[in-house]
Amino acid sequence: MQGNLPPEAQEKLEELQDLQETAQQVATQKQQAESTLQESETALDELDDVDADTTMYREVGELLVKTDLDEAREDLEEKVSNLEVRVETLEKQEERVQEQFEELQSELQQMLGGGPAGGPGAGA
Repeated sequence: MQGNLPPEAQEKLEELQDLQETAQQVATQKQQAESTLQESETALDELDDVDADTTMYREVGELLVKTDLDEAREDLEEKVSNLEVRVETLEKQEERVQEQFEELQSELQQMLGGGPAGGPGAGA
């Protein structure tokens, strides 16, 4: 089918495929960020049940480094905040890609003559 398309339509079709791949990548990144956000929020909630004098450790690369409750809470709050911004950014990016996809799809349909009435020459 693609071999019979005019060059402009072929180009639009390739752009659509690229956008579809981009949308999948963004969705995967968003899902990973949401998962990490949920884990971090759960960990932050768990800190409410920890005594202030409890010995705690945090991961730094391959090492465990001793830390205190306040520092652990502060680190997790910052991580949660950063992840919330990341998820919000990815949601906006996902919306933009979807809008571009729909616009391109509409252009391709019009190019192939399957577009809605009201194109060039309508109402004349």
